[in-house]
Amino acid sequence: MPAAGPLRQRLTLQQATSTPNSFNEMVGSWADVATVYGAVEPLRGQEFFAAEQVQSEISVRVRIRYRSGVAPTMRWKFGTRYLYINAVIDVNERHREIQCMCREMPNA
Repeated sequence: MPAAGPLRQRLTLQQATSTPNSFNEMVGSWADVATVYGAVEPLRGQEFFAAEQVQSEISVRVRIRYRSGVAPTMRWKFGTRYLYINAVIDVNERHREIQCMCREMPNA
């Protein structure tokens, strides 16, 4: 059943992990931590020149109900998009809402 109200988008929180492959080399991947409802709010976009190509970056705010353990080393999966967390803000330090300031690089 879909959620009503402002926190109506389904998001999956992911944590970076490393696991050994068949050659016992550590390979980086992402593991799901939790799936929650939240709000994804694009704030601004910009383009820049890197590696002889024009790249774009979008600043995004993700709002969710309070959840402990969310850290800047994690990312949000939103459909086919990945939102990398830059900062985690406990709004008014009341443990009711978290705002994650994220970046998305659509053509990376």
